[in-house]
Amino acid sequence: MVNIPAGEIELRDDRIKTTWTVKVNSFLLAPVPVTKELYFSILQKTVGPNDHPQTPVVDVSWNDAILFCNLLSQQSGLKECYSVSDDGESVVCDWEADGYRLPTEAEWQYACKAGSGGYRYGELEEIAWYHENSEGKVHEVGKKLPNAWGLYDMLGNVWEWCWDLYDVKIYGSYRVFRGGSWAEEARGCGATCRRRSHPTFGIDDLGFRLARNA
Repeated sequence: MVNIPAGEIELRDDRIKTTWTVKVNSFLLAPVPVTKELYFSILQKTVGPNDHPQTPVVDVSWNDAILFCNLLSQQSGLKECYSVSDDGESVVCDWEADGYRLPTEAEWQYACKAGSGGYRYGELEEIAWYHENSEGKVHEVGKKLPNAWGLYDMLGNVWEWCWDLYDVKIYGSYRVFRGGSWAEEARGCGATCRRRSHPTFGIDDLGFRLARNA
């Protein structure tokens, strides 16, 4: 895990032309998205014969990611961050727990930018797998250049689920994901690009990355 220093970040919602500033406490973030090897080992399953173990796990819903975080915390002897209701409809985060969790949207964007001021932390071709260079598939993690804080694949390769609700009044339980993917056009692979979907949604270019309190 990479130690991310405290700071603040400006978030924006281009739909409603709004910006807001969020203070970010120091926290830990995995240098790469969760791989198939890690995901399936914690679930005590084997990686499929056609799956590369070091590619990001995909087709995981937000709910799947939450349960994985709790399971990994249990197996690591850490306190679980998430309490899930019996019907699965309500998830509460214990922000004091030392276990694994999803980054907040502010944490994700702050870590992605790593002190840089632009839409991206480098030349897209050098830092990301996206529509133009991915050959239509997900790639092994850590093969493009990292940002200034040593984080790989923050843009491109797979979208990454964040903790946050997108807009409760309009979208209800929809959660945010960030970062673009191997299937995304260049304009979708940027630090401030926001997407959302239902917490049960999964697709072949959407994964997640682990965070913890520092």
